[in-house]
Amino acid sequence: MSRPLIGITAYFEAARWGDWVREAVLSPHAYAKAVTRAGGAPVVLPPLSPHAAEDYARGLNGVVLAGGVELAAAAYDDEQDARVPEPQAHRDRFELALARAAVRADIPILAIARGMHVLNVAQGGTLIPWLPQVLDNDRHGEPGAAHAIQVSVSSKLGKAIGDHIEVVAPHHQSVRRLGGGLLAVAWADDQIVEGIELQGHRFGVGVQWHPERGDDNRLFDAFMEAAR
Repeated sequence: MSRPLIGITAYFEAARWGDWVREAVLSPHAYAKAVTRAGGAPVVLPPLSPHAAEDYARGLNGVVLAGGVELAAAAYDDEQDARVPEPQAHRDRFELALARAAVRADIPILAIARGMHVLNVAQGGTLIPWLPQVLDNDRHGEPGAAHAIQVSVSSKLGKAIGDHIEVVAPHHQSVRRLGGGLLAVAWADDQIVEGIELQGHRFGVGVQWHPERGDDNRLFDAFMEAAR
Protein backbone atom coordinates (compact mmCIF):
# COMPACT_ATOMS: atom_id res chain seq x y z
CA MET A 1 0.00 0.00 0.00
CA SER A 2 1.47 3.35 -1.05
CA ARG A 3 2.03 6.08 1.51
CA PRO A 4 -0.21 9.16 1.32
CA LEU A 5 1.54 12.16 -0.22
CA ILE A 6 1.46 15.01 2.29
CA GLY A 7 2.37 18.55 1.27
CA ILE A 8 4.12 20.72 3.88
CA THR A 9 4.28 24.49 3.46
CA ALA A 10 7.71 26.09 3.79
CA TYR A 11 9.79 29.24 3.92
CA PHE A 12 11.49 30.75 0.87
CA GLU A 13 14.51 32.75 1.96
CA ALA A 14 18.30 32.95 1.98
CA ALA A 15 20.30 30.03 3.37
CA ARG A 16 24.03 29.29 3.62
CA TRP A 17 26.03 26.29 2.37
CA GLY A 18 29.70 26.80 3.19
CA ASP A 19 30.61 30.06 1.43
CA TRP A 20 27.44 30.08 -0.70
CA VAL A 21 24.32 32.06 0.17
CA ARG A 22 21.32 31.20 -1.99
CA GLU A 23 17.55 31.48 -1.85
CA ALA A 24 16.21 28.18 -0.57
CA VAL A 25 12.98 26.40 0.28
CA LEU A 26 13.23 25.67 4.00
CA SER A 27 11.14 23.49 6.30
CA PRO A 28 11.96 22.41 9.88
CA HIS A 29 12.64 18.68 9.71
CA ALA A 30 10.20 17.96 12.58
CA TYR A 31 7.24 18.26 10.18
CA ALA A 32 8.62 15.70 7.73
CA LYS A 33 9.57 13.38 10.59
CA ALA A 34 6.08 13.53 12.11
CA VAL A 35 4.46 12.84 8.72
CA THR A 36 6.83 9.91 8.12
CA ARG A 37 6.22 8.45 11.59
CA ALA A 38 2.48 8.54 10.91
CA GLY A 39 2.94 6.61 7.66
CA GLY A 40 2.94 9.43 5.11
CA ALA A 41 5.38 10.58 2.45
CA PRO A 42 6.28 14.27 3.02
CA VAL A 43 6.53 16.71 0.10
CA VAL A 44 7.86 20.22 0.83
CA LEU A 45 5.94 22.89 -1.09
CA PRO A 46 7.77 26.04 -2.26
CA PRO A 47 5.65 29.18 -1.68
CA LEU A 48 6.11 30.49 -5.21
CA SER A 49 2.91 30.58 -7.24
CA PRO A 50 -0.63 30.71 -5.80
CA HIS A 51 -1.77 29.45 -9.22
CA ALA A 52 -0.22 26.05 -8.40
CA ALA A 53 -2.50 25.59 -5.37
CA GLU A 54 -5.25 23.77 -7.30
CA ASP A 55 -2.70 21.39 -8.85
CA TYR A 56 -1.27 20.58 -5.43
CA ALA A 57 -4.75 19.97 -4.03
CA ARG A 58 -5.51 17.55 -6.87
CA GLY A 59 -2.23 15.67 -6.55
CA LEU A 60 -1.78 15.44 -2.77
CA ASN A 61 -3.55 13.31 -0.18
CA GLY A 62 -3.25 15.92 2.56
CA VAL A 63 -1.73 19.28 3.46
CA VAL A 64 0.14 20.51 6.53
CA LEU A 65 -0.07 24.28 6.87
CA ALA A 66 3.09 24.79 8.92
CA GLY A 67 4.09 27.43 11.45
CA GLY A 68 6.09 30.57 10.78
CA VAL A 69 5.97 34.35 10.85
CA GLU A 70 2.62 36.04 11.50
CA LEU A 71 0.18 36.76 8.69
CA ALA A 72 0.01 40.30 7.33
CA ALA A 73 -2.98 42.12 8.81
CA ALA A 74 -3.98 43.22 5.30
CA ALA A 75 -5.00 39.59 4.63
CA TYR A 76 -7.97 40.11 6.97
CA ASP A 77 -8.48 43.85 6.41
CA ASP A 78 -6.85 45.08 9.62
CA GLU A 79 -4.05 47.47 10.51
CA GLN A 80 -0.53 46.04 10.73
CA ASP A 81 0.78 46.27 14.31
CA ALA A 82 4.30 47.69 14.45
CA ARG A 83 5.30 45.03 17.01
CA VAL A 84 4.60 42.18 14.59
CA PRO A 85 7.62 40.95 12.54
CA GLU A 86 7.72 41.88 8.87
CA PRO A 87 5.19 39.63 7.09
CA GLN A 88 6.08 37.41 4.13
CA ALA A 89 3.59 38.41 1.45
CA HIS A 90 4.62 35.64 -0.98
CA ARG A 91 4.00 32.99 1.67
CA ASP A 92 0.67 34.55 2.68
CA ARG A 93 -0.59 34.56 -0.90
CA PHE A 94 0.47 30.97 -1.60
CA GLU A 95 -0.80 29.46 1.64
CA LEU A 96 -4.16 31.23 1.58
CA ALA A 97 -4.67 29.92 -1.97
CA LEU A 98 -3.54 26.44 -0.94
CA ALA A 99 -5.85 26.36 2.10
CA ARG A 100 -8.84 27.35 -0.04
CA ALA A 101 -7.95 24.77 -2.70
CA ALA A 102 -7.58 22.03 -0.07
CA VAL A 103 -10.97 22.92 1.42
CA ARG A 104 -12.60 22.77 -2.01
CA ALA A 105 -10.91 19.45 -2.79
CA ASP A 106 -11.92 18.00 0.62
CA ILE A 107 -8.40 16.73 1.29
CA PRO A 108 -7.27 16.51 4.94
CA ILE A 109 -5.70 19.65 6.40
CA LEU A 110 -3.60 19.90 9.55
CA ALA A 111 -3.00 23.58 10.27
CA ILE A 112 -0.32 24.34 12.86
CA ALA A 113 0.26 27.65 14.69
CA ARG A 114 0.51 30.19 11.84
CA GLY A 115 -1.22 27.52 9.73
CA MET A 116 -4.28 27.69 11.98
CA HIS A 117 -4.42 31.44 11.34
CA VAL A 118 -4.05 30.84 7.58
CA LEU A 119 -6.98 28.39 7.60
CA ASN A 120 -9.15 30.80 9.59
CA VAL A 121 -8.39 33.79 7.35
CA ALA A 122 -8.80 31.67 4.19
CA GLN A 123 -12.34 30.96 5.38
CA GLY A 124 -13.08 34.65 5.92
CA GLY A 125 -12.13 34.88 9.59
CA THR A 126 -10.01 37.50 11.36
CA LEU A 127 -7.18 37.55 13.88
CA ILE A 128 -6.18 39.55 16.92
CA PRO A 129 -3.07 41.31 15.51
CA TRP A 130 -1.34 41.71 18.91
CA LEU A 131 -2.71 39.51 21.69
CA PRO A 132 -0.88 41.10 24.67
CA GLN A 133 -2.72 44.38 24.01
CA VAL A 134 -6.10 42.63 24.31
CA LEU A 135 -5.18 40.61 27.42
CA ASP A 136 -2.98 43.24 29.15
CA ASN A 137 -0.35 40.51 29.60
CA ASP A 138 2.00 38.42 27.50
CA ARG A 139 1.40 35.02 29.11
CA HIS A 140 0.71 33.46 25.68
CA GLY A 141 3.97 34.82 24.29
CA GLU A 142 6.35 33.67 27.01
CA PRO A 143 8.95 31.24 25.57
CA GLY A 144 8.97 27.91 27.38
CA ALA A 145 5.85 28.62 29.44
CA ALA A 146 3.46 25.65 29.43
CA HIS A 147 -0.28 26.12 29.66
CA ALA A 148 -3.26 23.78 29.80
CA ILE A 149 -5.68 23.48 26.87
CA GLN A 150 -9.26 22.23 27.21
CA VAL A 151 -10.49 20.27 24.17
CA SER A 152 -14.01 19.42 23.04
CA VAL A 153 -14.32 15.63 23.39
CA SER A 154 -16.81 15.42 20.50
CA SER A 155 -14.38 17.01 18.03
CA LYS A 156 -11.91 15.24 15.75
CA LEU A 157 -9.18 16.92 17.76
CA GLY A 158 -10.62 15.62 21.04
CA LYS A 159 -10.98 12.10 19.65
CA ALA A 160 -7.31 12.19 18.65
CA ILE A 161 -5.72 13.65 21.80
CA GLY A 162 -8.36 13.61 24.56
CA ASP A 163 -10.13 16.37 26.47
CA HIS A 164 -7.05 18.26 27.62
CA ILE A 165 -3.39 18.73 26.81
CA GLU A 166 -0.53 20.81 28.20
CA VAL A 167 1.46 22.64 25.56
CA VAL A 168 4.28 25.13 25.08
CA ALA A 169 3.14 27.39 22.27
CA PRO A 170 4.27 31.02 22.41
CA HIS A 171 2.20 33.23 20.12
CA HIS A 172 1.31 36.91 19.78
CA GLN A 173 -1.70 36.54 17.50
CA SER A 174 -4.91 34.58 17.92
CA VAL A 175 -8.25 33.89 16.29
CA ARG A 176 -10.73 36.73 16.70
CA ARG A 177 -13.69 35.96 14.41
CA LEU A 178 -14.02 32.42 13.15
CA GLY A 179 -14.15 31.87 9.40
CA GLY A 180 -17.07 30.26 7.61
CA GLY A 181 -17.68 26.63 8.56
CA LEU A 182 -15.14 26.71 11.40
CA LEU A 183 -15.82 25.90 15.04
CA ALA A 184 -13.63 26.53 18.07
CA VAL A 185 -12.80 23.16 19.67
CA ALA A 186 -9.94 23.99 22.08
CA TRP A 187 -9.35 26.88 24.50
CA ALA A 188 -6.84 28.16 27.00
CA ASP A 189 -8.14 28.95 30.49
CA ASP A 190 -8.65 32.59 29.47
CA GLN A 191 -10.86 31.42 26.55
CA ILE A 192 -8.33 32.26 23.84
CA VAL A 193 -9.04 29.84 20.97
CA GLU A 194 -6.30 27.20 20.66
CA GLY A 195 -7.97 24.77 18.25
CA ILE A 196 -10.45 24.96 15.36
CA GLU A 197 -12.20 22.51 13.04
CA LEU A 198 -13.81 22.80 9.65
CA GLN A 199 -17.31 21.33 9.78
CA GLY A 200 -18.37 18.95 7.01
CA HIS A 201 -14.77 18.43 5.89
CA ARG A 202 -13.04 15.06 5.92
CA PHE A 203 -10.34 16.40 8.29
CA GLY A 204 -9.79 20.12 8.71
CA VAL A 205 -8.10 20.74 12.07
CA GLY A 206 -6.07 23.71 13.26
CA VAL A 207 -4.10 23.97 16.51
CA GLN A 208 -2.18 26.86 18.04
CA TRP A 209 0.63 24.63 19.32
CA HIS A 210 3.23 22.47 17.54
CA PRO A 211 2.25 18.76 17.62
CA GLU A 212 5.22 17.90 15.37
CA ARG A 213 7.56 18.58 18.30
CA GLY A 214 8.13 15.89 20.91
CA ASP A 215 7.02 12.26 21.00
CA ASP A 216 3.21 12.57 20.93
CA ASN A 217 2.27 11.84 17.30
CA ARG A 218 -1.43 11.13 17.89
CA LEU A 219 -2.72 14.13 15.96
CA PHE A 220 -0.55 13.30 12.94
CA ASP A 221 -1.75 9.70 13.18
CA ALA A 222 -5.40 10.85 13.02
CA PHE A 223 -4.60 13.21 10.15
CA MET A 224 -2.86 10.40 8.24
CA GLU A 225 -5.76 8.02 8.80
CA ALA A 226 -8.04 10.55 7.08
CA ALA A 227 -5.52 10.93 4.24
CA ARG A 228 -5.47 7.21 3.40
